[in-house]
Amino acid sequence: MIIDKVPDLPYGDAVEFVSFISFRLDVKSGVPTYLQLVHQVEHALRLGYLQLGDQLPRVKDVVGSLSINPNTVIKAYADLERKGIAVGRPGRGTFIVAEPHTIGLAQLNALRQSLLRGWLAEARVAGLDENDIVALFASTLQEFIAGAGSATDSGKVKRAEEIA
Repeated sequence: MIIDKVPDLPYGDAVEFVSFISFRLDVKSGVPTYLQLVHQVEHALRLGYLQLGDQLPRVKDVVGSLSINPNTVIKAYADLERKGIAVGRPGRGTFIVAEPHTIGLAQLNALRQSLLRGWLAEARVAGLDENDIVALFASTLQEFIAGAGSATDSGKVKRAEEIA
């Protein structure tokens, strides 16, 4: 999955709406299209690409860029609303209203660099390809989570009311 961060642009009367992310689809993944969109929003929130108040791409823009059915985007946005992550405002768009509890961007970047230079580099040197790495990481993560039990709070989100 790829999540693109669109550069910040000055907003004014002459500037057209620009979203903070653009979606990408993996047709070979077997994951339903609407879920790929939902997962990309959730990942963008966890990685700091999206924040409270950010607007998601308009349905017509997603449909145009991905050549998918509008009902697919509507279903994804409805799922985000059901989860309490986003809310649709008629005539205005869909906006992020909750974000997961996570660490700061600097610490996320440090962890990312550690993963890149450490474990992932060793896995590549050992001869693992992308699918091997994903399978090993996913299975190890499941073992880790099972061992941690219910002590994790990764499912919690900060609501807009809690932050204000």
